[in-house]
Amino acid sequence: MSRAYTLSDFDFALPPELIAQHPAAERSASRLLDGRGRAPVDRVFRELPGLLEPGDLLVFNDTRVIKARLHGAKASGGHVEALVERVLPGHEVLAHLRASKSPKPGSTVRFAEAFDAEVLGRGGPDGGLFHLRFPEEPLALLERHGHVPLPPYITHEDSSEDERRYQTVFADKPGAVAAPTAALHFDEGVLAALRERGVGTANVTLHVGAGTFQPVRTENLAEHKMHSEWFEVPQATVAASEQVRRDGARVVAVGTTTLRALESAALGGTLTAGARETDIFITPGFQFQVVDRLLTNFHLPKSTLMMLVSAFAGYERVMELYRHAIEERYRFFSYGDAMLLARAC
Repeated sequence: MSRAYTLSDFDFALPPELIAQHPAAERSASRLLDGRGRAPVDRVFRELPGLLEPGDLLVFNDTRVIKARLHGAKASGGHVEALVERVLPGHEVLAHLRASKSPKPGSTVRFAEAFDAEVLGRGGPDGGLFHLRFPEEPLALLERHGHVPLPPYITHEDSSEDERRYQTVFADKPGAVAAPTAALHFDEGVLAALRERGVGTANVTLHVGAGTFQPVRTENLAEHKMHSEWFEVPQATVAASEQVRRDGARVVAVGTTTLRALESAALGGTLTAGARETDIFITPGFQFQVVDRLLTNFHLPKSTLMMLVSAFAGYERVMELYRHAIEERYRFFSYGDAMLLARAC
């Protein structure tokens, strides 16, 4: 019988200087902690192709981070900061707003001293977001006037470096407000080496929401409600995964967002193509259907992502690897180093 885990089980002390504030000089020069075997092995990310076998399938999240952060002001002059969570039809968006007093429906907010957005009311799955109407296509306005939505633990203002490096080299479909960070380590050299090795690749799309940084506030994990995110698994990815199974090779998820998309699409027992919403909450005891290996960065203490990786590789194993990473001064979180895990069972 498996034990019941609580929030405190996923806490650990992290020296603040290990929180990476900037990316490594080269994407593939990041460190890679190989956690598949009995003893952890310290490697460099560009070694990854040699750790996979011909016929294995790497699955990437091809979402593109949008410049989702906007600064503006209400008609009264009060400052407003917006983080656009989702773009809707009709020039409308759902956004998180920070202001001394919430703007009322029917009012306007002027963003970037460039355009006015009308406040339509509240919206989103739990009514916690603000429903806004922009004067023209939101993605175009965000590209011109928005800022890179860096995570809250990165303390500098976004720069041209962040525009380039807080984005994967294969980013395609715009809609994320946080990067699929495990994929930030890939560059053209690593992708070429994977092709030469005979490792296949496939894509899913999951538009990462700001809820990825939402803290868990209850000791009883069953009481936590996950945020909802939109994802799509193409039929070609389903077919590639099925072929891997027939060949006896492995499906390798690049990042927790890719894993969440694949496992959400297989909740019925079979991996199924299509687009839908997921609020899947993966904790120890979850039965994985698709993913055999996981490439992931190091995550926040007491986060849902710590729970996910513990479910995948085993709680004791993950905590051991995190202790090793801290002792060896690995870099943590979005701009940090990576880890390769095998599924525990």
